[in-house]
Amino acid sequence: MDDLERDLTLQNEENRYKQLFLVTETFYSLLDKDALLREIIVSLEQLYPSFSYYLLLSQDNPIQNELPIMDLEYDSENVAAINSYVSGTIQMEFSLEEKRAILYAPFKGKQGVYGVLQVIASNTLEFPKNEIEFITLFANAAGGALENAQLYQQSRRVISDLQLINETSHRLNSNLRLAETMTYMSEQIKHSFDSQEVGFFLFSHDQVIANVLPGSTPFFSTKQARIYIDFINDKILQEKDSLFIGDLHLPKIYDITRFRSIMAIPMIESENLKGFSIVMHQEPYFFSFEKFKLLQLLIHHSSLALTNSILREELEKMIITDHLTKLHSRNYLDEKIQLSMKHEEEGTFIIIDIDNFKDINDTYGHQVGDEVLIQVANLIKCNIRGNDVGARWGGEELAIYLPKVTLETGVSIAERLVEKVSQCSNPPITVSCGVSYWNKDRLDSYNYLFKRADEALYIAKSTGKNKVVSQRNSIRAS
Repeated sequence: MDDLERDLTLQNEENRYKQLFLVTETFYSLLDKDALLREIIVSLEQLYPSFSYYLLLSQDNPIQNELPIMDLEYDSENVAAINSYVSGTIQMEFSLEEKRAILYAPFKGKQGVYGVLQVIASNTLEFPKNEIEFITLFANAAGGALENAQLYQQSRRVISDLQLINETSHRLNSNLRLAETMTYMSEQIKHSFDSQEVGFFLFSHDQVIANVLPGSTPFFSTKQARIYIDFINDKILQEKDSLFIGDLHLPKIYDITRFRSIMAIPMIESENLKGFSIVMHQEPYFFSFEKFKLLQLLIHHSSLALTNSILREELEKMIITDHLTKLHSRNYLDEKIQLSMKHEEEGTFIIIDIDNFKDINDTYGHQVGDEVLIQVANLIKCNIRGNDVGARWGGEELAIYLPKVTLETGVSIAERLVEKVSQCSNPPITVSCGVSYWNKDRLDSYNYLFKRADEALYIAKSTGKNKVVSQRNSIRAS
């Protein structure tokens, strides 16, 4: 080789290494993994237009159908590729029949190997030494850039996860109602985990039955869901630990929707198992292990707030509920009537008195007297709507307030209750009712509303009992 040829060769080599330097700069400027992989392919096309190549990646591959990217499979027959990945060194293959040479260069970073570059050269059985060195440098640059992009994406995920936990914890500690708390949690999990179904369950006091909490997706209120709930319920009680199932097969499932990916996290507060959450998707292996760990953190940080919300509502219920009849307290009834008279058009109030209640206590004892009160209270609950208010008025007197209900309808409800009590009570008893009514067209007060009902009840008691008297009848009688 003369001096001119030597100079041209050195110049070409210098130009190639300058190109490699520019390529490396470009690689390290890209923190999006998809964009980086595209740039690696474009650079290979420019540097080696006559070669074929594949990127064999070990994990978290984006779906790039148009790019020569494949998963690096450990059980494949491509021994040279696996050896290159495991050893972190260049590996070579030669085929006399196909007249080609294949080079495998690992994508190495400081923390590990992220895949292998497969370069296929046709019509040759050997890679020149300088090409091997150049491809090695190229693969090292790509490996370092892949590591940076992956670490950057991991850091973004960690920041996003911490923000999710922080925002959720802050929201849950803002004294939300239980239904609001669970609905917020459900929406957060569906959005962050791309889940199809999210359920929250609270154990009964004997830890036998898991009750569905508000905020769970509607699926968990169906019969189909019971198979999954019972399965998870038993597992959580047995193992007292989280469940991460990639491909669930339950023998009892035939024609119902199959959910294959399951994450279930116990809700533990002060070392006591309170309940659990379930997150599901129909596709197998849908949730990553990182998502599973994030869900564990989220539920762990939320368990105290959820428990506090449940306890707060139980305490509120105790305050506004009569402990014997489980009807509302009189204070609660008073508040509801005052609000109704301030904001609504009309309403009806009923006082119910158990006839001859003293005789019941004297004949059967106070325990039976309590049971009679409970029987009448249960009949009241069965004969009113969800927005009506049944209450313990005092002693053997109970009360009902019917917002937005006319006097005629209120009298009909009272008469039905009188009939039901006489038919269903044991020992046999009767009740008397006084009914009053208000509407916004007439100046009125809730004290006067009670007074009119009490006067009507007095007339019912003094004229034979086991009957209903309304304020209209009482006015006529007086």
